[in-house]
Amino acid sequence: MKSILYRIYGREKGDKAFVRLSAVLDAFSFESSSGEKDLFSEADTILITYGDSLLKNSERPLRTLHRFASDHFQDVFSGIHILPFFPYSSDDGFSVEDFHTVRPELGSWEDIQAVGHGFKLMVDLVANHVSAESRWFQGYLADEKGFRYLAIEVDPTADLSGVIRPRALPLLTAYEKRSGQRVHLWTTFSADQIDLNYQSLDVLENMVRTLLFYVSRSARIIRLDAIAYLWKQIGTPCIHLPQTHDLVRLFRRILDLKAPGVTLVTETNVPHAENISYFGNGADEAQMVYNFSLPPLLLYSLATGSARIFSDWARNLTTPTERTTFFNFTASHDGIGVRPLEGIVASSQIAWLADRILANGGQVSERRNPDGSNSPYELNITYLDALKDPASPEDPMHIPRFLASQAVPLAIAGVPGVYIHSIVGSQNWTEGVRLTGRARTINRARLSVEAVGKELADRRSLRARIFYPYLKMIRIRTRQPAFHPAAGMRILNLDDRVFAVKRFCPKQTLVAMTNFSADTLTVTLPAEKETDFVCDLISGKRFGGVSIPLAAYQTAWLISDSSIH
Repeated sequence: MKSILYRIYGREKGDKAFVRLSAVLDAFSFESSSGEKDLFSEADTILITYGDSLLKNSERPLRTLHRFASDHFQDVFSGIHILPFFPYSSDDGFSVEDFHTVRPELGSWEDIQAVGHGFKLMVDLVANHVSAESRWFQGYLADEKGFRYLAIEVDPTADLSGVIRPRALPLLTAYEKRSGQRVHLWTTFSADQIDLNYQSLDVLENMVRTLLFYVSRSARIIRLDAIAYLWKQIGTPCIHLPQTHDLVRLFRRILDLKAPGVTLVTETNVPHAENISYFGNGADEAQMVYNFSLPPLLLYSLATGSARIFSDWARNLTTPTERTTFFNFTASHDGIGVRPLEGIVASSQIAWLADRILANGGQVSERRNPDGSNSPYELNITYLDALKDPASPEDPMHIPRFLASQAVPLAIAGVPGVYIHSIVGSQNWTEGVRLTGRARTINRARLSVEAVGKELADRRSLRARIFYPYLKMIRIRTRQPAFHPAAGMRILNLDDRVFAVKRFCPKQTLVAMTNFSADTLTVTLPAEKETDFVCDLISGKRFGGVSIPLAAYQTAWLISDSSIH
């Protein structure tokens, strides 16, 4: 830990940081855990949800969530990621006013911990910024001790043209301190989100204390939000800087020392090579990294009906060690980032995909490029509606196409993450966008749990036709050793329209296939042991040879009778 601090701050300041952090570590004591060998298994699938995505009159939303999850997801999801549940001023929770408090209208820490008793609890450490309405920032404006260097003050004439921007918004925001001094502060994401100055040991100490506080409140997975931008240095792109990686290493080392059973996952919506750099050497940074290329590439591939580019990309999905893995997801509270498509598909194809999203009722958010131009950054739409065929208003293949998209993250190596609005089959919440004026609101609907229950009770409804097949796939997955995140993975070339992956471990071998097209196909498995694969775990059908029929957008998980679990 001390050597990391020396690299970030130099020896003298690093020694001061070490003394301060040692006192913070001594203040927390946790029960011994099983360690890294038990971090992941085939039984792991994480539900992603806001604390108030499901609502019931006169009931705290966190209790509604817990009850719904207990009723429907006990044998489905191993963990639940409750998106920021703290008091906030904007960005649906990510402009945090108080890192240590649960919003009273949601519930309490007791409600959060109740979820953590039945599921692995995943909590956000919003490490990059704090709300302009926060007590911390007000302390900065008043020049209070402990907060005097909280924010990053920048000369507005400085050349910031090389800074990588995730938004088409001004990088600096002017504020007036209580003394009357006017300052220009670094605000990467919005004027309400004040970037934290990690050159300040006060900031470092407060965020380490926050990290351990979450662990003390039952968090078992810590998501490092927007971590790539953590350290700023004028004259650089201010993204993925060595100090940022060292801060991730510091958080990891602290957890290794105090709570080795806690997983660190980095959220970096950037091209793939940059994204996976947060694995570090496989033992010193994140154990899990968001697989950000997966959502847009899968969407593009299903829209084109071809699995070729997707298969080529998946062939190179590797992690440094068996103790690191991907967090595989298709949808989240944010939109579908398209920067991770850079270098995989042409910019003209990204533009084509953006046009398709607009035709399906979505929106396209842009970012500012260093040359001053704008380009697509994020597709704002539910994943379900993103997969509609805009040329076919009725689109009988809509649900099969969507379920095909959800089957792929369950089959490839990693831990699947499932957004609440995907599993309950939500469509675009355009009324929400009208009310808030924010594009991301389109897939952040708050649903009446009673209304959802009535729709799920009608097996003909859109929600039911997605919910129950989806649950079935996850339940099957949790029983297959070959789907362990560390199990082997080999991509098979069977047909350009089919994504096929062989998963294998000493206990089991399995071939997972998904038809990315509207065509009815017959796929021939290669000769070898695959000739023993006679059972499709999803449909229950048995096959006597190597020729396997696939309907439009069908998924089959093929296995020999002797390997069924």
